[in-house]
Parts: sequence; structure tokens; C-alpha cells
Amino acid sequence: MSGICEGRVVIVTGAGRGLGRAHALAFAAEGAKVVVNDIGAESDGSGGSLSPAQTVVDEIVAAGGEGIVNGDDVSSPAGAERLVQTAIDTFGDLDVVMNNAGIVRDRMFANATADEWDAVMAVHLKGHFLPAKFAAGYWRDQSKAGNPVSGRIINTSSGAGLMGSIAQAAYSAAKGGIASLTLVQAAELGRYGVTANAIAPSARTRMTEEAFADMMAKPEDGSFDAMDPANVSPVVVWLGSEQSSHVTGRVFELEGGKITIAEGWSHGPSFDKGDRLDPAECGALVDDLLREAVAPTPVYGT
Repeated sequence: MSGICEGRVVIVTGAGRGLGRAHALAFAAEGAKVVVNDIGAESDGSGGSLSPAQTVVDEIVAAGGEGIVNGDDVSSPAGAERLVQTAIDTFGDLDVVMNNAGIVRDRMFANATADEWDAVMAVHLKGHFLPAKFAAGYWRDQSKAGNPVSGRIINTSSGAGLMGSIAQAAYSAAKGGIASLTLVQAAELGRYGVTANAIAPSARTRMTEEAFADMMAKPEDGSFDAMDPANVSPVVVWLGSEQSSHVTGRVFELEGGKITIAEGWSHGPSFDKGDRLDPAECGALVDDLLREAVAPTPVYGT
């Protein structure tokens, strides 16, 4: 196979189904050697089987590509380190970490439990941190040794993480954390030849089909299926290529054939008294600033 990722070694986490599967197949179609990571769990994190990942690898190989299954837990330091080492040992290098693995525990905030919170944070936030951490260590060592590096970290945030979503406090917090993590990775790792970007996809997955059944339904008239997860993958593959070296620290909202560059927190209207404020004067000052400020995008579900 040949394409814009010819010969590049790519890890895709949570690649057994949905978006991860689409990304893995798309990378392979563009010439990448793909480590298909998935523990085969249900959308709530229960169970486990390597068969979904093996099915993806079988598809890659049948199409003439190269792929290997990995079943390590990306929320475990030892698992994430093995995952990165598997790519290096199998294919001789590592160029891209596409963090996609995730679970959901949808519940109204007041009813959420600490165990649910911890589970979501572990898979999403910690599961994004750890594979990238070990990849970054490898790339840093390569750079210091004088070897050329064209590393790519591609994280998966969400509209819920950027704007919030009713009944998804843990998921929204984790995805928001991933967006912020991406900014820090971009700022710190550029010196080693590494970029870091994130996507906020809208597509049909096991998670979204449960939460937004009507929105995610396939069109029955044969028209363009905007929610097909494969629609998201072209931008992901481009971000993983050498062509994207000038883009870092960005979040891309992706849906169907639409690309939107998210504009996050920035310094808005301000007032400086030059002295300590009195509580009694804060109300009028805040009201004045709010009249100048851009209204935030409404929380999803409101």
C-alpha cells in the first residue's frame, strides 16, 4: 500500500470498533503499519476480548497492509509501556499515537458515583496520558541521539469536553482535560519534532448510538451518511502524516465532511482597579464585563 503515511508506524487505541476501527483501516490504506490496540470491552468497560482487534487486523492484512493486535490496558503504566514497545519491536519505530480508547458512565451529576468517575478518568484521561508519555520518551531519546523525529500525538476530545453535556459530567471533564493536555504536549514536545493535536468527533459509535439514537441513525434514502465514523478518519490520517508538521496545539471538530477549528479559552474583557477590590463593587464590574464578553456555546442537552 502507498499513501501519505507510507511506512509510518501508528498506534491506534480502542481500535476494535467504531472510530478507532475506522482510523486503523484508514491509516493502513495510506500505507501505515498499524498496531491495533483494544481490550475488547463493552462500552461501559466490562468484559474483554481480542477478537474485535483481530478482525480489524485481518481486514488490514486482506487489503495488503500490515497490522498487529495488542490487548494491553492503556490506563495501566505497564500496559501502555508494553503497547509502545510492541510498536517499536514489531515495526522498528513509532511515528503516531492516536488515542481513541474510552468508556461512558452517563448519569446526572448529583447521582454520579466516585467509582464511575474514577473509571471514566482512568480510561479517557489516564489512557491518553500514558501511551503518549512513553511515546514522548522514545521520541525525546531519538531526538537527543540526533535521529530525525516526525512524531504525532492525536488525542480524542469531544464536544462534551469543549462545551459540556448534560448527564455526562465525568465524560465531559475527562474530555476537557484531554483538550488541555493536548495544549501542554504541543508546547513541550515541539522541540523534539513532535506535534500534538486533538479531534472532537461527531459520529456513530456504540456510545453515541445509546445516547443519541435518532441523531445517529443511518439515512434510509441512501443519502450521505454524515455520522459514518469513517468520515472522521481522513483528517486523523492527515494529522498523522508528515504533511501536518506545521499544525500543533489545535482541536478539530469533525462531522461528516465538515472541519471546524475549535477556539478555546482566551483572555476576554477585563478591568483592573489597580488596588484591591471591595466585594460590594464586584457585581457591577462583573455585569459590565459580561456585557462585553462573547456568550459561551450552550451546554449540549440544554
